[in-house]
Amino acid sequence: MTKIGIIGSGIVGRTLADGFIKHGYQVMIGTRDVSKLADWAKQAGTNGKTGSFADAASFGELLVLTVKATAAKDALKLAGDKNLKGKTIIDTSNPIADAPPVNGVIKFFTSLDNSLMEQLQTHYPEVHFVKAFSCIGAAFMVNPDFGGQKPTMFICGNNDGSKKQVADILDKFGFEVADMGKIEAARAIEPLCILWCIPGLSQNKWSHAFKLLKK
Repeated sequence: MTKIGIIGSGIVGRTLADGFIKHGYQVMIGTRDVSKLADWAKQAGTNGKTGSFADAASFGELLVLTVKATAAKDALKLAGDKNLKGKTIIDTSNPIADAPPVNGVIKFFTSLDNSLMEQLQTHYPEVHFVKAFSCIGAAFMVNPDFGGQKPTMFICGNNDGSKKQVADILDKFGFEVADMGKIEAARAIEPLCILWCIPGLSQNKWSHAFKLLKK
């Protein structure tokens, strides 16, 4: 089973780590402060480890980026070029700006012509980024229950082999996968976060997911 290195120890990182462990993977969460993961490490068991960003990136055969988007470039730098080279990285991040939402609509610090994942790919051309887990809340990232219906997870990336790896994981995690193609599609996938957040921020309703209907 593929070893998973998670770069980021927030709610998304811990949720996905628990999901990978549930499905039999070995996981290491990378963090700037290992001490804050002491309780998680105790309950995670033998398949859950903690370390620095570099430790997690070295450990993982497949990596997951879960840090706040404004810290993504710094986190990858701390992970170390040699630990990232040639690996698949699931990019869960959305370029949410620090500005407050307006009528439930959050702001991005990117434009529709240049997604965050494209920026990361430019910085790390020898990494295979795949956008995933970016259009749903953490509570529904692992085997969500929507009355027997599988939510759609939109993905994109330049490497077909990496997308196949990620699609297999998403299938285990209970999603229907919609491959939107090359990395430029992240310009459309990332803003789904804005749409997903509107009911939550304006009506405090967070229990929803996207479904792509096909004929």
